[in-house]
Amino acid sequence: MIHHLARLFVASVVCIAGTFCVADDIRAAEKLKLLIVDGQNNHNWKAMTPYMKDVLEETGRFAVDVATSPGSDAPAAAWEKFRPQFSKYDVVLSNYNGQPWPKRVQRDLTEYVEGGGGLVIIHAANNAFPEWPEWNEMIGLGWRGNDFGARVSLNDDGKVIRSAAGEGPGAGHGRQHAYAIVTRDTQHPVMRGLPREWMHAKDELYHGQRGPALNMQILATAYSDESTNGTGTHEPMVWVIPYGKGRVFTTVMGHVNGEEITALRCFGFQTVMNRGCEWAATGKVTLPVPENFPKPNAVSIDE
Repeated sequence: MIHHLARLFVASVVCIAGTFCVADDIRAAEKLKLLIVDGQNNHNWKAMTPYMKDVLEETGRFAVDVATSPGSDAPAAAWEKFRPQFSKYDVVLSNYNGQPWPKRVQRDLTEYVEGGGGLVIIHAANNAFPEWPEWNEMIGLGWRGNDFGARVSLNDDGKVIRSAAGEGPGAGHGRQHAYAIVTRDTQHPVMRGLPREWMHAKDELYHGQRGPALNMQILATAYSDESTNGTGTHEPMVWVIPYGKGRVFTTVMGHVNGEEITALRCFGFQTVMNRGCEWAATGKVTLPVPENFPKPNAVSIDE
């Protein structure tokens, strides 16, 4: 009888342990909830958002919703109805560059990130909201005039150079071209396993970004060559900033020309975006570096 009870006890423990293991596996496999916000942009957000949504969902890591704002000519009543439920999501990706959001929406996003939410900024989304102080702190650097705040760049030795307001160029870019991305922080979860240098497909190379740049950690840069009407300095391309309990990830790669989305089709851009979203949501990265990742001397794009 004792032996029989012992066997029953062991079997129960195994079942319970097995249940816990299954539950752990289910939790590990749960998709992160991601919200893309769009609706206004100086780029073709109607081409960008669906493509980025597909890329993110194809990883199997994300369930993606989209919140589209009213247009720039929408009546006030339409804006009254615009209130994305940020708190329902693990991470918010901004593909928005347009008129200011209502104050209540600004407050909602600020509180969301302060409380531990993740925020991801893609390309021209960092152009938005120059009059929103918390936004400027969250993104660190934005498309601003040279009198707005500090400029951050790297010299040839990799040393970070901060230029005060009024010194050096404001935000801009030279002619579009393919350019090399240099990984500056090889140990950050987003960049771990990426090549030291790789070629990004034809894109705008932002330079002279301005802002408070508080607690800014630069993950990757690109050299803005004067032959392409650049600055002759190494410009931040990928960076992260803590904000309250939350994490903010920015990449200024991702320009589109009308319906042409070459920069988004770059497997390097896609990898950085996907891993950046996962890190902003969780502080960790499980998504692997794909075999088709670009090489130091060759771009690799989704045909």
